[in-house]
Amino acid sequence: MKYKTLIKKVGLCESDFKEIEEAVQKTESGTSGEITLAITAESESYAFWELAAATVSAFLLLCGLFPMANNIYDWLGRIFWNVKPWYLVAFYIIVCGIVIAGLYLLYNIPWIDSHIIPNHVKEKAVTNRAMRYFTESGVYCTREHTGILIFVSYFEHEVRIIADKGLNDKIEDDLWKQIADEVAASIAKKSVKDGFLMAIEKCGTVFAKNFPTDVPDSENPNELSDSLVILKE
Repeated sequence: MKYKTLIKKVGLCESDFKEIEEAVQKTESGTSGEITLAITAESESYAFWELAAATVSAFLLLCGLFPMANNIYDWLGRIFWNVKPWYLVAFYIIVCGIVIAGLYLLYNIPWIDSHIIPNHVKEKAVTNRAMRYFTESGVYCTREHTGILIFVSYFEHEVRIIADKGLNDKIEDDLWKQIADEVAASIAKKSVKDGFLMAIEKCGTVFAKNFPTDVPDSENPNELSDSLVILKE
């Protein structure tokens, strides 16, 4: 899935992005917690799996054509003068190349692609990409280690919520998984904005209970971006 395709599918307008950003700012006020939001079209290219599936499919097709070698050879004889045995080999190679190229393009269609790639591969890819962005965005190095990443990978239909040490010392992982599942359910209903707003609100409840602060804003700086980031790769 491409970046432009993702933009169309999430269906968020400028005012939606603004509303999400304001919700993050409101949630973070009065607490030492920090929220980062990100969504990506897919967590990995999966080109290996698409090519492997196309190659296996082409091999199976060739296996079906081998018993027809005599018929194919006769057919080639009707097309070419002085047909040689290697023509048959060339025919199989050309057919194989065309089938692999065609199926590779076909298997890049998201609906088909999602059925080709094993679930455990997609789950691992999403976890790895989320952890990578957790580092890239600086969520891991907030002053009190109370940063949290809400990460959505659209193609895989997966949501990851990764919390830093300060949060994990007090909050059970089951809560993050529950929120992640609710975000995924909202996105499945085409309610991307509502899914993020719900997650922000629930994180705000956790922050207010466990990490309240009454220090001035100058002593409680906004350490991470409040905007929903759409990753291009």
